[in-house]
Amino acid sequence: MIAIVDINAFYCSAETLFKPWMRDRPIVVASSNDGAVVSRNDQAKALGIKAAQPVFELREMTERNGLIVFSSNYELYQSLSNRFMAVLSELAPFSFGYSIDEAFCLLDGVRDPEAWARHAQSEIMRRIGLPVGIGIGPTATLSKLASWAAKKFKVRTGCVLDLSEPARQEKLLRYAKASDVWGIGPRLSERLSSELGIQTAWQLASTDPKALRRQYNVNVERTVRELLGIRCVVLDGDAVRRQTIICSRSFGSRITSLPLLKEAVAGFVTNAAQKLRSQGSFANCIQVFARTSPFASGVPYAASRIISLPFPTHDTRDLLQAALAGLVDLYRDGPEYAKAGIVLSQFEQRQGMTSDLFAPPPRKNSDALMAVVDAINAKQGRGTVRLGRDTSVGKWNMRRDHLSPAYTTSWHGLPKVRC
Repeated sequence: MIAIVDINAFYCSAETLFKPWMRDRPIVVASSNDGAVVSRNDQAKALGIKAAQPVFELREMTERNGLIVFSSNYELYQSLSNRFMAVLSELAPFSFGYSIDEAFCLLDGVRDPEAWARHAQSEIMRRIGLPVGIGIGPTATLSKLASWAAKKFKVRTGCVLDLSEPARQEKLLRYAKASDVWGIGPRLSERLSSELGIQTAWQLASTDPKALRRQYNVNVERTVRELLGIRCVVLDGDAVRRQTIICSRSFGSRITSLPLLKEAVAGFVTNAAQKLRSQGSFANCIQVFARTSPFASGVPYAASRIISLPFPTHDTRDLLQAALAGLVDLYRDGPEYAKAGIVLSQFEQRQGMTSDLFAPPPRKNSDALMAVVDAINAKQGRGTVRLGRDTSVGKWNMRRDHLSPAYTTSWHGLPKVRC
């Protein structure tokens, strides 16, 4: 069996972990620059707050309904995610993170999957303090659907649902909509409904997979077979390794000079390079882009440059050099830049790399230096050691007016208790 463990309303749960007196209040967490809602707890959903709803529309609710708004505290969330993944690695025969708040667990050799799930749920709450929902099924798609149902019917399931029995699978498939199935998005769901009359997950599972492949694509066929209990999604650590890494951000205030834009891009490259090294990959290509706001007055401007690297690298210095060359080429005086970012792509692993006789030699001791930088930043906090051009401060920093302390990654953020 396959289990997926998902933290309930992760960002909201992380915020109330250190402010437990707020757990019964409606809470939302805003996106970068406090723009839109990215996480809601059940109390906020009960007020009718939608995902991606602009935060400025919620001002009346903060006064009338006691709604609490938090800015995204990425350092806190990543730290708690690391602890969550570490606990799961102890509890499951094999586990790996699928996203910051989700992890797949292969339960090979586990005799009672539901009992394992209840124990894992209890241990994560005891050791970290985060509530989780767990769905169990013979395939990844069925386990995702079980996870959805476990949270939807919290009181009845206790946030754990085991689809080991075919009768339970059929009952849930008949209830769930096709749009509730992992891999069936809103547009595809509309097409399935209008073209084939498919509205429920059961109708989807009862349709000929080969016919769906001919009319749509191979992914729809695989989804249907997974609903039938046939494993088509390969689950292992390599399967979820990033194939591209994107680091971008909307600025807290508009940027009108190249030096400030370079500072911002330097920060993006530093973060992306660390992620690249963490998965043991080397990039062959980097793209840099910048644009104005589509809502700003004047003529909009957006441009990007793609730079092929002379050799596969994960050295921050090599990546930054290429990114800044592309940025200088695309930069124009006059526009007020609202967003910029970089994309790393075309990855290789060290085992499959072959040297190019005509390429310039890579930097000496690059791997050792980057390993030391990553080790120091992991222990002392991100940005402790960085390139001189990466100031990590400036007008380009995002606006976070409702930011809570970095409780787990900064000495200054440690909670104070008075007895």
